[in-house]
Amino acid sequence: MTTLRVSDRLLARPRLPVYRCRPDCRTPRHRPGLDVLPGLSVVALCTALAFGIADVLPGLNPATCAVLLGALLANAGLHTDALHPGTHLAGHRVLRLAVVLLGFSLSAATLRAIGPAGALLVAVTVGVTFSGMLALGRLLGLSSARSLLLASGYSICGASAVAAVRSVVDADDDDVAVAVALVTLCGSLAIFVLPALHGVLGLDPVQFGSWVGASVHDVGQTVATAQAVPGALTVAMVIKLSRVALLLPLVTVLGVRARRTHPEATLHRPPVLPVFLLGFIAAAALNSTGWLPSPTLSALQYAQHIALVAALVGLGTGIHRRVLARAGGRALLVGFGGWVLVAGTALTVIHLAGITG
Repeated sequence: MTTLRVSDRLLARPRLPVYRCRPDCRTPRHRPGLDVLPGLSVVALCTALAFGIADVLPGLNPATCAVLLGALLANAGLHTDALHPGTHLAGHRVLRLAVVLLGFSLSAATLRAIGPAGALLVAVTVGVTFSGMLALGRLLGLSSARSLLLASGYSICGASAVAAVRSVVDADDDDVAVAVALVTLCGSLAIFVLPALHGVLGLDPVQFGSWVGASVHDVGQTVATAQAVPGALTVAMVIKLSRVALLLPLVTVLGVRARRTHPEATLHRPPVLPVFLLGFIAAAALNSTGWLPSPTLSALQYAQHIALVAALVGLGTGIHRRVLARAGGRALLVGFGGWVLVAGTALTVIHLAGITG
């Protein structure tokens, strides 16, 4: 009988793709070299393909296509070891760049335009969704990290919120993959479901735009959903960007909480405010000055869209069937429960607050 050594048994064990990072992982911080070029080339190709598919099939948006293409690479066995450094870079650093550039969509003028009723809508919807999803995740036995990622993505701004919150909680790439898959799935479904309910619910354009802005996860998904009803897009973006503004206090509170919860982790304690969120603040502050001309702002916002789609290709490669199988139906229940919760809460507040055109 042949006795396997421990190392042989470990090598023989089926493993998920490499680069399963945690917040204290050093891999993302290495100086990128030529090893990232194959993966980045594939990410660039998939990004262009995502925009092309969305252009041909208006029902799909580039973000959804990007996640699907990344997941297709992983599950078809095409995400080889040579691609890992580049796709890892896209799913980590490029995503953080997208969060920074998102700040150029936010300004003090946008926040002032929300009004008392809009502020109430945002505050109640975000608060109820975040706390409700944490409770649902706890009830169904999800880990604290996975519940936090899902609650943040659904209540604030999809994958961008997942990336920001991941930097201050003990979440690994499996947690991120599951959260991104679910916010993308539900946000994409909203593009079709919410406009179909517009007439049934008797919503005017302002009410519909408010509903979309308060309940759809990603900025791109918000645009795709709101433009289905003429006159709804402007109010939807004002409400949506007001939710985005809450990303900063959320991550700050979670960062302080993490430091207090794990005071012994002196070497790898998460920062109270990650560096890329300082860039987000700086971008929003610069945008609020009014110094940037409209063409420059448009270019920066388009760059943010491209960076986010590229990052979602990288994140999509982490959505492997084995990861989703381990997540099980509990995560799916939390995801769909959160979708119903955020949409139902927003619609209730809109009617109670008397928001109308």
